[in-house]
Amino acid sequence: MARVAIVTGGTRGIGRAICEALKAEGLTVVANYAGNEEKARAFTDETGIPAYRWDVGEHEEVLEGCKRVEQEVGPIDVLVNNAGITRDGTLLKMSFQDWYDVMRINLGGCFNMAKACFPGMKDRSWGRIVNIGSINGQAGQYGQVNYAAAKSGIHGFTKALAQEGARFGVTVNAIAPGYIDTEMVAAVPEAVLEKIVARIPVGRLGHAEEIARAVAFLSSEDAGFITGSTMSVNGGQHMY
Repeated sequence: MARVAIVTGGTRGIGRAICEALKAEGLTVVANYAGNEEKARAFTDETGIPAYRWDVGEHEEVLEGCKRVEQEVGPIDVLVNNAGITRDGTLLKMSFQDWYDVMRINLGGCFNMAKACFPGMKDRSWGRIVNIGSINGQAGQYGQVNYAAAKSGIHGFTKALAQEGARFGVTVNAIAPGYIDTEMVAAVPEAVLEKIVARIPVGRLGHAEEIARAVAFLSSEDAGFITGSTMSVNGGQHMY
């Protein structure tokens, strides 16, 4: 029986590419989404991958949603925490709500989903959790104290949970994408985007499929000796 994978924020951008890559590897894939019903339906029609709606930042919604997936699809063996939002602004201009929303979704969502999925993985002595961080969580970014803090938190969350899961056959890793050619990056003003690309040694934006292939590897049987790691996929923009 194929292993079941769930990808949060899975119907668009990097999330969609991850869903398609995992399906191509033979996994039974489920996508989670937050609100855009029309795009979710189109995603399912085009990929054949079912989409389940809940807010990853709401703890009880997550527990109920994951329970429903396990009842209707099967036990969740692979969790990809990809869902995230931005509410950019300098600290002086950032509202508490902008701070809270980003922390609730981007970091709180990782906790909520892991809380729902980790116990079953532990009981079955096998699991893969892959958290999508960010280059901006590693290096910081002007006007993103909320986003950078949340993504940096994901990297720490990954290392700590990896220590809890290792003896149970559950690996926990992170991927830190650089600037990827998605809708979120497309919203950046052209002049700013040109300056960003100029700082990337390979001379281009990344592709969602490149992140997806990294996720597929970390989700595989072959990655069983890798845990607590952060894989940077950023074209050489940030090295450490």
